[in-house]
Amino acid sequence: MNTSNYKSEFKKILDRDYFPSKFHQVRNKAFKQFLDKKFLKKNWDNLRFSNLSALKKNTYRLSNASDTAPNNFEYPKSILQKKYKIVFYNGHYQNHLTFLPDSITIMSNLEYHSDPVNKIMEPSSSPFDILNTAFMDSGMCLKVENNKEIHEPILMMFINSGNDRLMTAPRFHIRLGRSSSLELFEHHVGYQIGNFSNTSIFISLQENSLFKHTRLQMDSGCAINTGNIHAEQEDNSKYNLSHFGLGSTLGSLNICSNLNGKGAECHINSLSLTKGNQHLDSHVLINHKSPHCTSSQNFKNVLKEFSSGVFNGKVIVHKGAQKTDSNQSNKNILLSETAKMNSNPQLVIDADDVKCSHGSSTGELDQDALFYLQSRGINKDTAKSMLIYGFIAEIIDSVDNHYIKNFILSECDKWIEN
Repeated sequence: MNTSNYKSEFKKILDRDYFPSKFHQVRNKAFKQFLDKKFLKKNWDNLRFSNLSALKKNTYRLSNASDTAPNNFEYPKSILQKKYKIVFYNGHYQNHLTFLPDSITIMSNLEYHSDPVNKIMEPSSSPFDILNTAFMDSGMCLKVENNKEIHEPILMMFINSGNDRLMTAPRFHIRLGRSSSLELFEHHVGYQIGNFSNTSIFISLQENSLFKHTRLQMDSGCAINTGNIHAEQEDNSKYNLSHFGLGSTLGSLNICSNLNGKGAECHINSLSLTKGNQHLDSHVLINHKSPHCTSSQNFKNVLKEFSSGVFNGKVIVHKGAQKTDSNQSNKNILLSETAKMNSNPQLVIDADDVKCSHGSSTGELDQDALFYLQSRGINKDTAKSMLIYGFIAEIIDSVDNHYIKNFILSECDKWIEN
């Protein structure tokens, strides 16, 4: 998609009334920044190892009202069986499939931003963030009141389907009040022609709140799926993210968490399984801004055939953030000589009483372990599968919910068996 294509689609988004015209200034600013940085020419440090060829060769158009689900569309059973759910089809909210507990307030972005306090966020650390600000066309706000605990997980389903290459830019706000809790299962699936889905989620966690977030990306093999997550955490809040990347030809996960309050915790576990010419990358920034905060990053990748991946992880311990406890790990297995992984864990520390560590390793399956299993009568393919399961189990086990964990395990089974 070249610059002229983006410009023509940007003109269309300005003509929509999803956001008031007063926000056009924000859109125009973001789009100008996007063009100035020459995104597709890799003028971003964290994209220098990313394969953006899928973005360059394909042309996309904005999803519009005619791209909603046809009457005969068969929704996945995983949607129909869940009690609490929110569904989007080609970026369009499916109200008839949505059901939430009374303790969750749901509102459109138009309603959310009608309050002058709720300004449009303008993150600029990622080109996909900037693009989302320019093209944001759907989404909503979920709000959990103080002292409310949601005991059943909420399924947030994104379905992309149809015969055209569509571009969607949903934007969500998730706000948890004091001493509240929520579990969200964010699931992306795609069918037929590849789309470009660029989602941004802004999370606000008040003191003592707990947010468990599982993200499963299973978009179609010719799709582009990018996820941008921003978390603002206050005293003793806890954010647990488990991410699983299996789909799309190009996938990118961009995370920024600001530990603003004392005792806040952020734990990120991620697993990517790639094959063919897939490229999946992850970019993480965690800011320790207050004392006694804890963070962890545990990223694993299994790559085969001609696939590739990138891990950029950065932890910044700001001045005064004493007693910080942070660890960062990236481990990767290459199942072919043509697979490739780039890893760049970083620590920036401006405090003297901290406990921080980081590390990265990339290699093939343990040949000694493989030989041992075969010597016990296990055939080579089964032995390889056993070693892969042993490698990825830690990330799958980071998901607490039994149903979600088993669903993800079954999808990983399919990848390994194939």
